[in-house]
Amino acid sequence: MLEKIDGIIIKTKDYGETHKIVTIFSNKIGKFSAIARGAKKPKSRMAAVTQPFIYGQFFVYLNKGLSNIQQGEIIDSYRSIREDIVKTAYAAYLMELTDKLLDEHVPNLEIYTQLTKTLEWISNHHDVDIPLMMYEMKLYRAGGFAPTVDCCAHCGEKNPPFTFSMIEGGLLCSKCRHLDPESVPLSNSVVKLLYIFSSVGLERVGNVSVKEENKLLLRGLLDNYYDRYGGYYLKTRKFLNQLDKLQ
Repeated sequence: MLEKIDGIIIKTKDYGETHKIVTIFSNKIGKFSAIARGAKKPKSRMAAVTQPFIYGQFFVYLNKGLSNIQQGEIIDSYRSIREDIVKTAYAAYLMELTDKLLDEHVPNLEIYTQLTKTLEWISNHHDVDIPLMMYEMKLYRAGGFAPTVDCCAHCGEKNPPFTFSMIEGGLLCSKCRHLDPESVPLSNSVVKLLYIFSSVGLERVGNVSVKEENKLLLRGLLDNYYDRYGGYYLKTRKFLNQLDKLQ
C-alpha cells in the first residue's frame, strides 16, 4: 500500500551499485527501513532526498520487511548543519542514538517532535549542550532505562537534598544515600534541571542559562549513566569527545 509519510533520514547504507537502503524515523509509523532505487546515481531525483538528516515527505510502498520509496520531497535539508563540521557531528550523534534506542515500527510522537525541534535548534544556534541533553533524557525513557529524577529512586522521597546514584539509577535522598556512598551530591538547581530535561519539551524552553560547571557535571552524569545502562557503543559520541578536546 502506498503511503505518504513525513520523516527524518537517520541512517543510509549503500545497496548494490546504484541503490540505497535508508532508515527513516517517521511521525506515522515510527522507525522503518526502505530501499531507494537509483539513489546513488548523481542525477537521480532520489539522491538529494535520501541524505542523512533530511527531513522530508516520502511516498512509500510499506511492507512488513523492507519497504520501497517511490519518491520524496525535501521539507528541510538543515543546510547550516551540513556546512558546519561540529553541527554535523552533533546531528550524527542524535541520529545514531535514535537508531540504536528505538524499535522498528513503534510510533513515538514525543520523540519525533523533540528530534525535529533539536535539529532546528542545532541548525540555528551554536550552544547545543542543553537541547542535546534534553533529547537524550527523553530518548532514555523511550528506550526503557531513564534515571529517576523526580524523587528518590529507592523510597520515593521528594524533598531535597539529593545525590545521583549510578547503581540505584537516579536520585537518592539523604536517608537512602548510604545505599551508594559514591553517589554524587547535587544542588537543588541541578536536580531541577534534570527534571526539566526529562519532562519538558524543547519548544517550551527559551534560553536556559546554566553555569559551565553544572553543564560539565550533567554531561558527565548522562555519559556515565548511558555507559552503564545504554548497551550500545556509539561511534559518533567518540568523535564528539575528540572534537571537544580539540576545541
